[in-house]
Amino acid sequence: MKKVLAVVGPTASGKTKIAIDLALKFNGIIISCDSVAVYKKLDIGSAKPTKEEQALVKHYLVDTLEPTEKFDVATAQKMARAIIDKEDLPILCGGTGLYLSAILNNYEFNSPKRDESFASNYSAFSNQELYEILVKKDPLSASKLHPNNRKRVLRALEVIETSHDSLALANKKNEPLYDAYIIYIDIERSLLYQRIDERVDNMFSQGLEQEVFNLYQAGITVDAIGYKEFIPYFNQACTLEDVKNQIKLNTHHLAKRQRTWFKNQTKAHFYAYKDYASLLQEVENDVCLFLEAK
Repeated sequence: MKKVLAVVGPTASGKTKIAIDLALKFNGIIISCDSVAVYKKLDIGSAKPTKEEQALVKHYLVDTLEPTEKFDVATAQKMARAIIDKEDLPILCGGTGLYLSAILNNYEFNSPKRDESFASNYSAFSNQELYEILVKKDPLSASKLHPNNRKRVLRALEVIETSHDSLALANKKNEPLYDAYIIYIDIERSLLYQRIDERVDNMFSQGLEQEVFNLYQAGITVDAIGYKEFIPYFNQACTLEDVKNQIKLNTHHLAKRQRTWFKNQTKAHFYAYKDYASLLQEVENDVCLFLEAK
């Protein structure tokens, strides 16, 4: 299988710098694995690589789409894989865990779209009763689900009833398509939160308010941290300081979720952040061994 590197971690962890240094040392390119940085005009709030950083190494999926264009996990998968297939050493970099997993593994998106009204067909059934129905119709999927995970049980029922395919058989998302080495930059929480807060302060100094307002005036609202918090402010429902504090808090929560995702949903190698030079040296040594291995 083709070798692929991935540098992941929470926002403000320094993964962009690590990815660039690895690309320079090993002659790689960088594919952004971020659901926001792909858009033009979303520069400050997305914390995308600067123009100077992009000039050092070829970056893909940065400033690629207009804010009005669709970009979801299936689109990210298709676009990123096309780049991976033509480059010698692709390095995925970002914090959107679902996108990373969908790119690297055999995620398939041919199951029927979710019908939000489907759940009403079973509203009178308890979790256990619902689960027993799934056991009869799709025992394989049922064996992989907990009876109290009502949302997942309902989805399995919806798939088997509308497509007659077992969701467990259709979903091969744990099968890797590439020989991937995933590097997670793990920073102690209090230090990470401090770095996040400093980054948010810098974003405001760089003109984040104006960036979001320009989009807002153009009728574009972005459902992402760093953008959505401004809507109450534009509607005069809170102060600018409230917006800043909410962005910091939401980013803290996101960082916690990101760590949980990569720990539980991927086979990432966790690297504890001490100082940058030591971290880079440790990562480079392991990447050398990975690339040399047959």
